[in-house]
Amino acid sequence: MTDPIVARTRDELAEALAQSEDESAVVMTLGALHEGHRALIRAARELVGSGGTVLVTVFVNPLQFGPGEDFERYPRTFEADLAMCADEGVDVVFAPAADELYPHGDPQVGIVPGPLGAELEGAVRPTHFAGVLTVVAKLLNLTVPSYAVFGEKDYQQLTLVRRMVADLEMPYEIVGVPTVREDGGLALSSRNRYLSADERTAALALSRALRAGAAAAGTGPDAVVAAARAELAAEADAVAVDYLELRSAELAPRPEHGPARLLVAARVGTTRLIDNIAVDLP
Repeated sequence: MTDPIVARTRDELAEALAQSEDESAVVMTLGALHEGHRALIRAARELVGSGGTVLVTVFVNPLQFGPGEDFERYPRTFEADLAMCADEGVDVVFAPAADELYPHGDPQVGIVPGPLGAELEGAVRPTHFAGVLTVVAKLLNLTVPSYAVFGEKDYQQLTLVRRMVADLEMPYEIVGVPTVREDGGLALSSRNRYLSADERTAALALSRALRAGAAAAGTGPDAVVAAARAELAAEADAVAVDYLELRSAELAPRPEHGPARLLVAARVGTTRLIDNIAVDLP
């Protein structure tokens, strides 16, 4: 096991990347790495092979946190993150400070996420996706990867990143990796550590609802949503739903047939969780 190169500045990152001319893949994270991130890192390695370069970025991006959100208390576990990266054979970890990535303060020019950025998560967190896409664009252009690997748990984020890359002619391939779940079905998230034991049990309603919805796909879109709502209603005292929506695979509204996505967001205690599942409408 070889420790990855840790780059804190642009110059250190450029020096680390100059050591290989083979393909590279980047996994962008906020840190607090878990088994879901491990799956992303392994997918990145599979894409580039043993001779390629796998990069992990660790940066708690202030632009994507709105007022009153958990920026200050977001878990920061860099030594444990570095140990996981070493265990998985990551070549480079880019962990800049905020003033390294934003040397002139908040960017005056950023990425506008478009109409989809104001829906679903964007309706609840109106500045979130502008912050996400701006930092993703910066990190893509700094790391210059062949591939960028994102988890499907943040499906709207993945969809918007793909749209940004397509619309702006960015020469990067965006790769999605299926959601990794705990044994009970709860989607892995760095925020799961905020949950008490009782809240974790209640949170399982999200994945149960999604599975129930997907199982009802054969009888049409209304049945999908109704089945999911019934599962969530059983935990209404502990799970406050922000939204439950069935969308097309590209997140257009109201699909009638074909590949679709059922998405949910809810608060369990003080913790906000999101999840989604693929649905195949006949």
